[in-house]
Amino acid sequence: VTCAALRERGRAGALRRHGAVRHHLLQDHPRLPQPHLLAGILCYVGAYVFITYDDYDHFFEDVYTLIPAVIIIAVGTLLFIIGLIGCCATIRESRCGLATFVIILLLVFVTEVVVVVLGYIYRAKVEDEVDHRIQKVYNRYNGTNPDAASRAIDYVQRQLRCCGIHNYSDWENTIWFKQTKNNSVPLSCCKAALSNCTGSLTRPMDLYSEGCEALVVKKLQEIMMYIIWAALAFAAIQLLGMLCACIVLCRRSRDPAYELLIAGGTYA
Repeated sequence: VTCAALRERGRAGALRRHGAVRHHLLQDHPRLPQPHLLAGILCYVGAYVFITYDDYDHFFEDVYTLIPAVIIIAVGTLLFIIGLIGCCATIRESRCGLATFVIILLLVFVTEVVVVVLGYIYRAKVEDEVDHRIQKVYNRYNGTNPDAASRAIDYVQRQLRCCGIHNYSDWENTIWFKQTKNNSVPLSCCKAALSNCTGSLTRPMDLYSEGCEALVVKKLQEIMMYIIWAALAFAAIQLLGMLCACIVLCRRSRDPAYELLIAGGTYA
């Protein structure tokens, strides 16, 4: 056996050992959360909030309440970028890439904490906002030539199965009721199971008895809670992602097998 053949065998054996070490190290590393999936879920939550708020925006004047939803969508978009950085950094075992990944995850975590705080602040303001606005909306109702506000009232009364602000008798104080002079409420107050309901106050058993104000407040607060719970859940996932990335970084700097890979000419 020639010296050249021995050197070739030694080189091949070293490459096999280096490959085995690298495979072992990569297998031992914790898997990072999948940011692309998280981004899709966050964007869905934000879009759902926007679409739902569009049905109730006439009962709510403060547009700043949508700020948490805007932030949620922005965070979701950012997570797509984080996913690319995290995948590339993990595959190539780049210390700089992993450090960047951790920093961005930390920023996202802080942003989600801000979303939770804003969510609780605006959730507390919902009741006052609706109480201040709902009487004006009902006074603008026009059943003959319905505008956006009138359609919003009919939509809410059908969807939430309610009538009036506190009950159906509130319609007696509206401009529309006084102008029509037929002692009836809008057909949207009629129970869905009844096909012959005319909205007449002489048959109150045909009408929804519960008022809309409390149900609108409850619905808007539920929507805000979706944002809060989504932000809390994903903040916990971001913490897990940062922990996994930090473990990879620590192993990258302390495990002597990495030095073996570098010394052997294998890209780590």
